[in-house]
Amino acid sequence: MSTRLFPLAVGNFAIGTGMFVTAGLLPPISADLEISPSAAGQLMTVFALAYAVLSPPLAALTARLPRKQLLLLAMGVFVLGNVLTALAPTYSLVLATRVIAAVGAAMFTPTASGVANALTTPERRGRALALVIGGLSVSSAIGVPLGTWLGTATSWRVTIWLVVGLGMVGLAWVAAVVPELRIPASGRLKERFAPLGDRRVLVVLVTQLLMFSAGFTAYTYIGSLFDLPLPAVLWAWGLGGVVGNQLGGRLTDAYGPRRMIILGLAASTVFLALIPVANLALPIALVWAFLWGALGWLVVPAQQFRTVAAVPDNVPIGLGLLSSAQYLGLFVAGLAGGAALDWYGRTGVIVLATAFGLVTLLFTMATYRKVAISARESVPVR
Repeated sequence: MSTRLFPLAVGNFAIGTGMFVTAGLLPPISADLEISPSAAGQLMTVFALAYAVLSPPLAALTARLPRKQLLLLAMGVFVLGNVLTALAPTYSLVLATRVIAAVGAAMFTPTASGVANALTTPERRGRALALVIGGLSVSSAIGVPLGTWLGTATSWRVTIWLVVGLGMVGLAWVAAVVPELRIPASGRLKERFAPLGDRRVLVVLVTQLLMFSAGFTAYTYIGSLFDLPLPAVLWAWGLGGVVGNQLGGRLTDAYGPRRMIILGLAASTVFLALIPVANLALPIALVWAFLWGALGWLVVPAQQFRTVAAVPDNVPIGLGLLSSAQYLGLFVAGLAGGAALDWYGRTGVIVLATAFGLVTLLFTMATYRKVAISARESVPVR
């Protein structure tokens, strides 16, 4: 199983590095393009909005393609978008190229999760989904700190070329290892949104949107929240994310998603409020970042598991909607966090992120029991 899933994780690693690294490169990007840090933060916002909006129609348009062919197409488009980003001379053109890169990501990540689900048995599904989506968390531990250091020492465009290279590795590995696979799915756009009429699905998506709004309100502008060496803080956060993601997959298989989600949301909200304490000294910041990353990413496999349980006959559609909700949350975080930074400084960003976290926790606690997805969630999965 791992041999066939690792290329999918590598593809997500490239995508995660390409998207999240801009958070660590706000100063060099703003200096090069002659824009404000909050405007530079909108590179992630535009990527996220394009992903969220385009994912469902792209899934409908590509529904009849074999999954391997779609994965290769998606990674090719992502690589092209990043090549154009590295070459774009102006802010407006850079924004436009981020949309192209987002198109590739919007096709790749949900498809990769759907392939992982199809290639594994139910009792190993949490771990399989954690492995594939773990590429995003590993990118935070390795790709983003490395890219931040490289972009700060040389040029942010050099970091984008690094992303291009990572994408090429993912593309070649998928071509060599991932088996040919067809997953039945409707090509009608209307059916792509049909699960939104099911309240069980809707509450999962709202939790995803709010959760990512909370975490990435702080993460997108983390360079403005800390006076400490940023690559070290990002590295600790990403390392914690790797641990949390893998542990979350195993614990979800063992105990079901509810405990993981409530625990992760509650702890992450507390850690958002503790950002001023973390900024006091680098050792404190490293411990804080590791724990925040671990507890935040603990929730991700559990949310995917909830989605699969809610739409067992439409897994690709459900995971696509989950990804759209996730990136819509990133869009909200980028806009709201940028406004808070401009108007109220770092304090405004911290307060807003914590408030988002609290709303997410309260919403999930209020809706989870009332909207049980399946009996399987209430008992350990053996």
